[in-house]
Amino acid sequence: MSAVASTQAGDRRRWVALGVVCMAMLMNTLDGSVVNVALPVIQSDLNIPQAELTWVINAYLISFGSFLLLAGRLGDLVGRKRVFLSGVALFTLASAVCGLAEDETVLVAARFVQGMGGAISSSVIIAMIVTEFREPGPRAKAMSAYIFVAVGGGSIGLLVGGLVTETVNWHWIFFINIPIGVITLLLGNALLEESDGIGLDKGVDVLGSITVTAALMLAIYAIVSTPEHGWGSGHTLAYGGAAIVLLGVFFVLQARLANPIMPLRILRVPGLASTSVVRGLLASGLFSTFFLGALYLERVRGDSALRTGVAFLPLSLAVGALSAGITARLMARFGPRRVMLPGLVLTAVGLLLMAQIDEHSSYFPLMFCALLLLGPGAGLAFIQLLAIAMASVPGNDAGLASGIVNVSLQMSGALGLAVLGTISTDHARSLQADGDALPTALTGGYALAFLVGAACVALGAVLAFVLLRTPPPARVAASESPTRTGTARVAARESSSF
Repeated sequence: MSAVASTQAGDRRRWVALGVVCMAMLMNTLDGSVVNVALPVIQSDLNIPQAELTWVINAYLISFGSFLLLAGRLGDLVGRKRVFLSGVALFTLASAVCGLAEDETVLVAARFVQGMGGAISSSVIIAMIVTEFREPGPRAKAMSAYIFVAVGGGSIGLLVGGLVTETVNWHWIFFINIPIGVITLLLGNALLEESDGIGLDKGVDVLGSITVTAALMLAIYAIVSTPEHGWGSGHTLAYGGAAIVLLGVFFVLQARLANPIMPLRILRVPGLASTSVVRGLLASGLFSTFFLGALYLERVRGDSALRTGVAFLPLSLAVGALSAGITARLMARFGPRRVMLPGLVLTAVGLLLMAQIDEHSSYFPLMFCALLLLGPGAGLAFIQLLAIAMASVPGNDAGLASGIVNVSLQMSGALGLAVLGTISTDHARSLQADGDALPTALTGGYALAFLVGAACVALGAVLAFVLLRTPPPARVAASESPTRTGTARVAARESSSF
């Protein structure tokens, strides 16, 4: 085979491999939203008390957020393909158990394991993309595909959940993961090439691994349980305080150990920490759209689960249109920062439009236009934030950096949803106490939450303008050069990490 033919074959392989890892990400993203529209049916079928129903969601969120950092670093140590396929296998098996569940305990336990599998597989995806697609143009296109799945998949999940629940039954929202998981495993085993891990020969930071996983688990549990216990309750303060103490212990360990799971040098990588703040504010506002928007459509407008899913299609279609190459061309011409800032502004404006809804609002034009702005806004902003965050990360630390990016996104998303959900509920109760009818009170609560979400994204835009700078070409090149990854041999290994 000639050198040109070999290069073309390798290029085709990495794009097909991108599709494989995006299939796994799609399963994870769908599962984050597909269950929401099926919750009433699940509650009725399994006789789950209202107070315990949230655990069908929270069990997944807690385990997913808790294992991201550990799994990302394991990818660096033992090989990302191995970690990725293990996560997909665990997620697929847990999905089968979820679908077969006939009682609450089995379903919640399986959802916890499902979240763990999702964390293990998704923790290394960003690392696999940035180490495989080193050129700015192809990397932007690959990131666009990833963002379409990560952001657009949420609204697609609402549609799939509504369609499957109404036409078959809720068990199949989990069963549909099985063929996707099996295909992903088969194609992944055939197409993905293993990256040589740093190795476990120097020992594993077991204590640090346990400490950070426990800290994240306690922190996420404290956040997701606030609607039930309240922000100032002893329950929330105790678990939140314990999480902070454990995180403090973790950072002390990382500073003193010779082989830490998270070398603190990673936090000095330009853009990695600062983009996490902006990304967190963006996620806080955006993720509330799926949850609160779905509640508005179903509880105020009386839409069915299927109609609710269809209503969010403009967001997915807008993100998909950008993923076809528009974002990559914009990024190549103007740079990540100049594309990201308009994206944040569009997202804030979309949330401001959502804040104008009332109980008499029709879907078109207000909500339709809001979602049409949120799609490209989020798509443009998230891709550029990822590009800036990962631009200067050494290849050997890409899995860890990928875990940090995902942890910041999940933590901020959970925190933002809990805060905005509490704001919405409290304001609705206040309005109802003042004599407003229930639909009016509910809509007032949702509108206030959307307004606060818009303020969060606007603050993110200000911080991005002040803190973030596009890495100069020399820095990006340096981050991908053999000297940054150790040796030319390491760089060659990383280039075939798919």
